[in-house]
Amino acid sequence: MRIAFYAPLKSPTHSVPSGDRRVARLLIDALERAGHQVELAASLRTFDSEGNPARQAGLRDEGERLAQELVAKWGGDPGRRPDLWFTYHVYYKAPDWLGPRVAAELRIPYVIAEASYAPKRADGPWAIGHAAAERAIRSAALVLCPTQYDMGCIAPLVASPERVVSLPPFLDAGPYRAAAQERERHRGRLSVALDLDPAVPWIVVAAMMRPRDKLDSYSMLARVLRQVTDIPWQVVVAGDGTARNEVEAAFEGAASGRARFLGECVAERLAEIYAACDLCVWPAVNEAYGMAMLEAQAAGVPVVSRAVRGVPDVVCDGRTGLLAPAGDEEALSGLVRELLLDAPRRSGMGRAAARFVADERSIDAAAGILNRALGAIPSGEPSPQAARR
Repeated sequence: MRIAFYAPLKSPTHSVPSGDRRVARLLIDALERAGHQVELAASLRTFDSEGNPARQAGLRDEGERLAQELVAKWGGDPGRRPDLWFTYHVYYKAPDWLGPRVAAELRIPYVIAEASYAPKRADGPWAIGHAAAERAIRSAALVLCPTQYDMGCIAPLVASPERVVSLPPFLDAGPYRAAAQERERHRGRLSVALDLDPAVPWIVVAAMMRPRDKLDSYSMLARVLRQVTDIPWQVVVAGDGTARNEVEAAFEGAASGRARFLGECVAERLAEIYAACDLCVWPAVNEAYGMAMLEAQAAGVPVVSRAVRGVPDVVCDGRTGLLAPAGDEEALSGLVRELLLDAPRRSGMGRAAARFVADERSIDAAAGILNRALGAIPSGEPSPQAARR
């Protein structure tokens, strides 16, 4: 199947690393592994962070012009015409102005992977983007949801339950498995390079250092760690960004002398860092699900986090890690303490975490889900609603 792929929030070719770029690339890899031919349809970024109606209208017009160009290009060339349009990540700040129109005019199925719907945005500054996201979701022949939380939000918008399918977060576990097999070597090297004590547990954190949600997560983490300073541990932080100064300041009191900041790390090094550590802790403030926590588990590291949004779809509470109630920082610190003090339990959960990712969250597992879901789309025209503004 020829598939036109598009990511309105951030193109897979974008120069700045992020979780969105990573997932877009993983989706393309999974589709290709399933035997499909994938073409990047466009790199137009429709993201509006400020709630500017004029900007949203301008992006709408630009998107619709580009959609017509694609229809003209593919409509006159049956050899290049896609069989299906696949959009990754649609929500009110980054609606899809291309896919619904192109799919409707070419009479091909329109598919979304990861859609969010927030009714409270209907009358706010993102009203244009909200309305477009709603129309796109309603017109989709298939919506692939990474979490049960998302499925609950999307289900009321679709006419048939079979149009909403679970596609849990996934990754290529190979590099993390390979790093875990060399754990002692990586731990020894990191111990020397960062002056870390290999006899105490190492906590690993991997996240961009941005204002708002990421900074809030780092700040909560610092408060949690401040409650366990009576026991030994050290923390290794991989990540960088505009809020780095604020992040480091938050850790000064909570982890004075115990924290090591590595800055941004390439994927290969990050896999080695995970494998060398003992426990991943991340509060996941407003996190959709948390790819870093899945990466840590792939390297055999258990996770302590909170049962918010899609985190329970990534961390199996009691099996691959421990999850605290959403608003209970004291409970979160208690779970961190539990695993810091229980090395055998940490090891057992780490082994279970690696098996979980290899068996249930691998790119091959995702390719199988995608192939079955796309193959089950009924033939016929897409909803005429897809072509309306």
